[in-house]
Amino acid sequence: MVRRTKADALATSMNILDCAECLFAEQGVSRTTLHHIAVKAGVSRGAIYWHFDDKAALFNAMMERVKMPLESAMQILQSSSLEDPLADLQDYAMAAFRLMENDPRARRVFEIATLKLEYTHEMAAVRERRADMAARCIAMAERSVSVAARIGVARSSTDPRETALAFWALIDGLLRAWMIAPESFGLTVMGEKIIGAHLDALRT
Repeated sequence: MVRRTKADALATSMNILDCAECLFAEQGVSRTTLHHIAVKAGVSRGAIYWHFDDKAALFNAMMERVKMPLESAMQILQSSSLEDPLADLQDYAMAAFRLMENDPRARRVFEIATLKLEYTHEMAAVRERRADMAARCIAMAERSVSVAARIGVARSSTDPRETALAFWALIDGLLRAWMIAPESFGLTVMGEKIIGAHLDALRT
């Protein structure tokens, strides 16, 4: 009997995740079974269960190995110098848009989690991750707008909470619209114009 090495096990696990990712993107999460994944990966269902407890665990593992565009860009706001908080918000949005356009895997997994998934009980972790991401983005945007108003970069009458919610809605809406019809507009080019106009309207 051939001994399985850690490298073999990792390669099998990655192959299963790659195949699951492709199937989830093609036919949605609910319509993809472990049997479908096993056939595409060239393994038995038992092999899948050896690596993952169930379909939800497999899905969560797929999500964990990819940084979502808005998560990857978060470091821009976390390390902001706050010399021009509105410019930092613009940089954050543009970093997310560039990642979506240039990283096929990040784009595919974001599309699966956003458009190809029913938030059932077994997928609660995905919903919680998305809700946490939105809350962190809005909170940091609110902080940035508050500082911008305090140091005179933004108008003092600006409502930080409303502005942060609008900022998030614009980013999320642009990402979704582009995923549905990527040929209809350039995400980075159009995103820079729309987000820039929103933030410029706040400036003194």
